[in-house]
Amino acid sequence: MARHLITSALPYINGIKHLGNMVGSMLPADVYSRYMRQRGHDVLYICATDEHGTPAELAANEAGLPVAQYCAEQHDAQKAIYEGFGLSFDHFGRSSSQQNVEITQTVARELKANGFIEERAIRQVYSVTDGRFLPDRYIEGTCPHCGYERARGDQCENCTRTLDPTDLVNPRSAISGSTDLEVRETKHLFLLQSKLAGEVENWVEEHGKDWPTLSYSIARKWLNEGLQDRAITRDLDWGVPVPADTWPELAAEGKVFYVWFDAPIEYLGATKEWADSAPDGEVRDWKSWWYDADTTVRYTQFMGKDNVPFHTVMFPATMLGTRDKWKKVDYVKSFNWLNYYGGKFSTSQKRGVFTDAALELLPADYWRYFLVSNSPESDDVSFTWEHFAATVNKDLADTLGNFVNRVLSFSRKRFGDNVPAGKEAGEAEVKLGEEVARLLAEYEGHMDALQFRKAAASLRALWSAGNSYLEEKAPWLEIKTDQEGAALTLRTAMNLIHLYSVVSEPFIPASAKAMRSAFALENDTAVWVSADEARALSSVPAGTPFTVPPVLFAKITEEDLEAYKERFGGAE
Repeated sequence: MARHLITSALPYINGIKHLGNMVGSMLPADVYSRYMRQRGHDVLYICATDEHGTPAELAANEAGLPVAQYCAEQHDAQKAIYEGFGLSFDHFGRSSSQQNVEITQTVARELKANGFIEERAIRQVYSVTDGRFLPDRYIEGTCPHCGYERARGDQCENCTRTLDPTDLVNPRSAISGSTDLEVRETKHLFLLQSKLAGEVENWVEEHGKDWPTLSYSIARKWLNEGLQDRAITRDLDWGVPVPADTWPELAAEGKVFYVWFDAPIEYLGATKEWADSAPDGEVRDWKSWWYDADTTVRYTQFMGKDNVPFHTVMFPATMLGTRDKWKKVDYVKSFNWLNYYGGKFSTSQKRGVFTDAALELLPADYWRYFLVSNSPESDDVSFTWEHFAATVNKDLADTLGNFVNRVLSFSRKRFGDNVPAGKEAGEAEVKLGEEVARLLAEYEGHMDALQFRKAAASLRALWSAGNSYLEEKAPWLEIKTDQEGAALTLRTAMNLIHLYSVVSEPFIPASAKAMRSAFALENDTAVWVSADEARALSSVPAGTPFTVPPVLFAKITEEDLEAYKERFGGAE
């Protein structure tokens, strides 16, 4: 089977992430990783916290902590939440790791050797009050493009345009608020993207036409506007240091690499972290995933649309410029915004539901299913509590949870604690098997194509097929005149539950495990369900002991809904 390298955009270190961040990268990457593992592929799913740059320093300062301590604590806090969501990373690393420092510095040396990095004197904003240069988010002001008054020196959160600090209108220090600013000369390293523009364009044209329209169009927009040489160092205390053996003067001044230079390289760094953390006796070859791996590895990246330019233009330019055999991405799965009642989720403005609060309210599977089944693939999507409650109640509680509970409870009540035998499969069972096989193939096709909303719809249709069969056969009536027929109906329904436990695992892993563990099957090693197995519906034979699990999904009541809206806000 193929080897699949999967990465999701690195969550930034400054605080707990919101649901929009979760659905725009890590969660769909996890669903896809789980699915590909189940289909027998060799999967390596890598992620990490993105820990460098001005926001980390500013957040640490606000928290009154040294930045290294702040990042370590936030990494642990985020990791715990992602474990709570059931994210199945093979490794969740840190961009401040020594592995990333070494690889980033090596990449920079290669770029310099090939003529794609040069040192330039530039004029930069200096705060007299703070006694320092103000890179990126250390300076705030009005966006020259859209007029947003809280734009930052690296990017406008409102219109998403990338900026330089000197672009801002009415600039002020983000540290002190001072407007006593000067423009002074200093030296920085520049990545000569202009010299690589043709190669990047050829690469995008070769690979990008197979990407989603969103990914390809954003890459094309940047290319059409022309690639500009970009400063890749900053005046910060925290970051990957410029190597003294290559740029001694800048290293002596304490320059560090720009966070968007080293952060994507952390995909490689985290893979090396994974290799270096192998248990005794296990050898992990990290380079086999990244170096000279074009024909052996398929690399898929997941990210929100704001990250697309860096991953489809700047990072490929960086790796192309090394003239080395580093693996470049094959497929960029990008997402639009998940909004909150029409407004943006925002970490900085604390707007919307954050992942820690979500897990306090309800189990992870409620959120996993809702978010992926409503993922913003083609357009922005608005989260509302009403929509969330309706989805949970209808799809999870009524369609799946109720089916599982009533089948197992009724069978136990009428036939005891073992799967009943009953008669041989009849016309209704054959018809059901064909429908299940058809829907399973449809589900697989959507998952293979990374079409998550369509995949969720097919999964929902699989669950509905069981309910339709149960309503048609009505074993609670059938048992009055045909006990053997009712036993067949329930045995078939129990086989559906087992099938659901296997194929639902990428979306709702904890609930899938609960469904599967209801049956005391010896050697239950099924990883996936074949078309023939779907037609036969015979994986759980008569006589298999079973238990009735606790209610899989509790309904969200009107009282719950009102409490959630009062706590987090609703329609204004």
